[in-house]
Amino acid sequence: MKLRIKGLALAGVLLAAWLPGAQAQPAGGKPNASMPAVCTSCHKPMESAVRGYFEGAAFKSQSIQLELGTSKEIVRFDPKALKVRADRNDTTVDHLKEAKKGHEALIVFTEKDGIKTAKSIEFKPPLKIAQEKLIFYPEIEKLVAQGPERGGYTLIDSRPLLRFQMGTIPTSVNLPFPTFDKFLDRLPKDKNKLLIFYCQGETCMMSPSSLQRAEAMGYTKVRVYREGWPEWTQKKVSELSAQGLKAAWIDKDVPHVLIDARAPLDVARGHIPGAVSMTPDRVKAALKNFPDKSLKAPFMVYDAGDDKAAMAVASQITAAGYPFVSVVPGGLAAWTKAGYAAPGGVPVHAVAYTPKPLPGEIPLAEFKKYAAATPAEVLILDVRSKSEANLGMIPGAMLIPDEELAARLAEVPKGKRIIAHCSTGVRAEMAYHKLKAAGFNAGFVKADIEFDKKGKVTIN
Repeated sequence: MKLRIKGLALAGVLLAAWLPGAQAQPAGGKPNASMPAVCTSCHKPMESAVRGYFEGAAFKSQSIQLELGTSKEIVRFDPKALKVRADRNDTTVDHLKEAKKGHEALIVFTEKDGIKTAKSIEFKPPLKIAQEKLIFYPEIEKLVAQGPERGGYTLIDSRPLLRFQMGTIPTSVNLPFPTFDKFLDRLPKDKNKLLIFYCQGETCMMSPSSLQRAEAMGYTKVRVYREGWPEWTQKKVSELSAQGLKAAWIDKDVPHVLIDARAPLDVARGHIPGAVSMTPDRVKAALKNFPDKSLKAPFMVYDAGDDKAAMAVASQITAAGYPFVSVVPGGLAAWTKAGYAAPGGVPVHAVAYTPKPLPGEIPLAEFKKYAAATPAEVLILDVRSKSEANLGMIPGAMLIPDEELAARLAEVPKGKRIIAHCSTGVRAEMAYHKLKAAGFNAGFVKADIEFDKKGKVTIN
């Protein structure tokens, strides 16, 4: 199915399911499908289908895992029977090995005895928008540098408020597409002014949907920055309000790195709670002790209020290859003006970042202790294949391959804490969700676990 967006031709296309042959759930029926809440603004539940963000595929247990926002969905698949589509073309099942984590996907499945088996999976393709309706990063970068008044534009973030609070492109106004009609006053009065919408990337429909609504209202110069937030955060510093910092990060205790770019003496007199002191001239030396880039730690930087020192620090961090770097406009002045406390004290100079574990994930050190001497109240569940287990197993572990687990849950003792492991953590996480859904006190470890020819285990 081709998605072609041009003026009012967008209507009816954007809300259509992008999997051929899938049927919407009839009104009044009980849907079997599920999806992240944010997707409901553009999609309707469909019979025997699940929509979410691709987490990974385990070929040994023949399972696909999708992330649905607040939950996970595990669907079995037969490599010989599964139909796979990507970039609007049929492809091979090997695409599951190449697909990026977080890519939106739709699975149509059959269900028997409570086990879902995928008939097909389609990875959502980039939206095809008429070329004259698009605007690209170089022009966005130039406009943002000029500012809305000099640049003659209005930049609209079409994502939900929470996403906007967590960070946005500088000079943006938030007008969430799901509640578009409630905030029409945020649109410019001049309908001939350049109006730009963006959202969560090239497969996201919120900004193209906003384009359609704006054109229907008579706006004549509407564009979509299709690559949107994901591309901007890879290339440039974003923006995070003092209110967003508090509401979306500090109050929710979401791991992040907060940097105060002022002089240490000023930081000692008062700072945003949790901030690390780092002036622009110290960034280069400090980078060697920054968290590994693979952790994708969010960085927030602020200064006294003019944003110059904050931008100098943030730009160096972005140039070093760290994504998700934001400046808090107005810095400490904006923070205190909002009525938030800024306690004093001896500044902290070392950057530290500890991502929160996934639901059910246990620390590697804890698992190593269990592997060395398993307590009586704990059972290590090995969910690798039998052929893998033949090379070696952790002493005392119970072997139930992940693909057999759903049918063999009765063999797992209820009175113990069950810790699942595989060779990488992918199948172990899938097993954890099955165990949790069945009422077990379960956990899993995300680790590389190998056995040599003598059966000796290495856990990293």
